[in-house]
Amino acid sequence: MRLIHTLLGVLLLLMVVGSILRTLVVPRGLYSALVQRLWAVLRAALRLWATPFGSYRAQDRALTWLAPLVLLGMLGVWLSGMLLAYTLLLHGTSELDWSTSIREAGSSLFTLGYASGERLQLSAIDFLAAASGPLVIALQIAYLPTIYAAYQRRETEVTLLQSRAGEPAWGPELLARQSLVDTETALPQLYRDWERLAADIGESHSNYPVLLSFRSPRPNRSWVVGLIAVMDAAALHLALCPRSAPAEARLVIRAGFTAMRDIASALRIDFDPDPDPEETPIRLTYAEYLGAVAMITAAGFPHERPVEDAWRHFHGWRVNYEALAYELARRSDAVPALWTGPRDFHAPVIPPARPNDRRPDAARPSLPPA
Repeated sequence: MRLIHTLLGVLLLLMVVGSILRTLVVPRGLYSALVQRLWAVLRAALRLWATPFGSYRAQDRALTWLAPLVLLGMLGVWLSGMLLAYTLLLHGTSELDWSTSIREAGSSLFTLGYASGERLQLSAIDFLAAASGPLVIALQIAYLPTIYAAYQRRETEVTLLQSRAGEPAWGPELLARQSLVDTETALPQLYRDWERLAADIGESHSNYPVLLSFRSPRPNRSWVVGLIAVMDAAALHLALCPRSAPAEARLVIRAGFTAMRDIASALRIDFDPDPDPEETPIRLTYAEYLGAVAMITAAGFPHERPVEDAWRHFHGWRVNYEALAYELARRSDAVPALWTGPRDFHAPVIPPARPNDRRPDAARPSLPPA
């Protein structure tokens, strides 16, 4: 049994160290089963706590605590796993009983120094445990500035999008507002900004998946909803105006679904890497598309291609990202915005809030509500 305990201790220690390296050190978006299971348990518990209140705002308030709890839980799980691993090693390589083994392991791991063995192999294990505890804590501390810097970059662009695409963001609303205030020439720069942000999100959120659990400061904002909105706006732009649409529209769609696929690969989400634009269906309906086109047309957005023909092109663009976008919106419990798919909680879809038009009546276009 002592040999079995020693082998179990070595195996557990390797699992914990592997999880730490995958999560904090290796910049490759590697999957950590320990962290993913912790995230799933905490998410389920917070959602269960908010369910009786029956609203999206309750879910949002509860899930605000998910990211901090995951960070604390990661540290707790790693230290607890190491404590158990060193306890097994001490017990398996000596005549110490369980209570003495766990006491000595805890003394060394947390560098308290109140218990130690006299045998050489026990001293070696004690030294290893004493080095492990501070190292894990130091890595966690160094990890926090990195993820908060990525969070701030993300949320700056999400906040800037609010005045252009509404809150929560919606692609057709983005095009409509640019037409209403005659700022269509600003769209290429917006697409460029979100192309760079998509690349940043793909790199940071696949390397540090805990960022998916960090919510925006306002309940009706979300990075994934914002990215979907910009990609939908670009897809509509290309479908309706193939000659005048800027090249940046193609680039932001490409950057967007590439980022989503990078995150999906890190989370082990299955996806079709090459969907057929003609055969693969999308969940957005033709009726929803027609309603959106009518709205942006009423706002003054031009179209060079017949609306019926443009649907096939819009479908061809959206099929590249819709399934993954819906899954990421579901997993991140994003605000239930238009064209972003279902959620795991029951809440009505929230349309973007549009400010009142204060211009004189003669200057106002005939525009249906969002």
